[in-house]
Amino acid sequence: MNRRQALALTALSYSRILGANDRLRMGFIGLGNRGDQVHDGFLEFGDAQTVAICDLRDDYLDFAAKKSRGTPARYKDYRKLLDDKNVDAVAIATPDHWHAIMMIDACRAGKDVYVEKPLSLTVAEGRRMVQVAGETKRIVQVGIQRRSSKMLQEAVAYLKSGELGHITVARGFHVQNEAPNGIGMAPDSPPPSAELWEQWLGPAPKVPFNRNRAFYNFRWFYDYSGGQITNFGVHYMDMLRWACQKRSPRSVVAMGGRFAVKDNREIPDTCEVLWDFGDMMMVFVQYNANAAPASAARGAEMEIRGTKGTMYIYGNKWEVVPERYTDMLFGQRTPLDREAERGYNPSKKATITARSMEGASSTPPHVRNFLDAVKARIAPNCPIEEGHISTANTILGHISLRTRALLDWDANAERFTNNEAANKLLSYKYRAPYKLG
Repeated sequence: MNRRQALALTALSYSRILGANDRLRMGFIGLGNRGDQVHDGFLEFGDAQTVAICDLRDDYLDFAAKKSRGTPARYKDYRKLLDDKNVDAVAIATPDHWHAIMMIDACRAGKDVYVEKPLSLTVAEGRRMVQVAGETKRIVQVGIQRRSSKMLQEAVAYLKSGELGHITVARGFHVQNEAPNGIGMAPDSPPPSAELWEQWLGPAPKVPFNRNRAFYNFRWFYDYSGGQITNFGVHYMDMLRWACQKRSPRSVVAMGGRFAVKDNREIPDTCEVLWDFGDMMMVFVQYNANAAPASAARGAEMEIRGTKGTMYIYGNKWEVVPERYTDMLFGQRTPLDREAERGYNPSKKATITARSMEGASSTPPHVRNFLDAVKARIAPNCPIEEGHISTANTILGHISLRTRALLDWDANAERFTNNEAANKLLSYKYRAPYKLG
C-alpha cells in the first residue's frame, strides 16, 4: 500500500466515524501553486470540509471548486470569507507580504489558522502575529511541513542522542541552474485588471504592473519576499535549528549578487548566508546559476557536521557517516603518530546508520497534525513562535545581504546592536489604508 492509498483509507475512516459537526469546516485563502498543494493536503482527510475559497483569479477558484467535496462559497475579498460563520479555520497561502494582515484578521475573527511559510515579510510582522495568536487563543500551524515528517523526527531524535558529538556547522543547499534567462526580462505593462493589481499589491508599495512581480514570480522581488533566503532557506533554518536545539544567532553575514542570470529579478542568483550561534554556525547556500550536486558532492539537501560524524539529509532519507580522528594533538607529530592517525579509533566511532521513509516535504502529515491540534486545542508541530523564530533568522540573512554588513543580533529585543540602517528593514510602512492589527 502506498502513502496516498494509506491516507485515503485514513480519510475514509474519519468520514465514517465522524458526524458533520465533527468535521473542521475550512476556508482557503490563496489557491495558486502552493495554495493548491495545501488544499490537496486537506482534501486527503474526510474530517476536513472545504466550505469556502478565496482568490483573485476565477480560474483558480474554478479549479479548487471542482476538486472540493460539495459546493464551497466563493470570494474575491478574504475579509468576506472571514465573516462567513460556516468557516471554522482558514489556510492562508497568499504571497508573503499578505500573511501578517490576513493571519491577524483571521485570529480576530475567531478562526484557527494554517499559514504558509515564510510566516512574515518582516520581523516586526512576525512578532505581532505571535502576540495576536496568543491574545486570541487561536491554534496556528506554520506551514514548515518538515516538522511533521516521521523521517526527520527520527533524525532529530538521533541528533539529540549526542551520537555526532559536538556539532560545529550545519548547512542547507538550494541548488538549481536558472542561467541564462531566469524569469525573463518582462517589461512593465498595463495590468490585465487595474482593480485586481491593486488588490494583489495590498500593503506593498504601488508600482507599475509587471507580470514577473505577480503570482509565483513575486519571490524574486523584495517588496513581497525575502527571496530564496526566506523561501527555501526557512525550511533549512527551521530543520537545522530544531535538530541542533538552537534558537537565534548572535550575528549574521551574507554575500552574493546577480552574477550570471539575465532577468529583471532583485534577489541574487548566487549567495551564501552564515549565522553564528556562539558554539556553532549555520549556513544557507543558494546557487541558482549552477546545478552541480552540493554538500561535498553527495547531493544532500542538508548536512550536519559533528566531531564524531556527519549527517546527510536527502529528500527521502538520512544517513550518518562516521568521522576519522585521533586522540593526539595536531602540529607536533612523529612518524608513529601519523601511522596511528590512518586508522579509526573504534571507541570513538560514530554509529553508521541510515533511514528512508515517506519523504521530508510531505504536506498531508502536517495538515493532519493541524486538524488534530485544533480538535484537541493543543500546540501543533510548528507553532507560531517556532515559525516566527525560523522566519526571523532568515530575514536577518536577507537584511545582511541588502546592507552588505555583518550584523550583531539581540534576540530578546529583536534588534540589531551595530547597524541602525539594518534596523529600519525590520519593518516597513504599509500603504494606506492597510494596517497591522
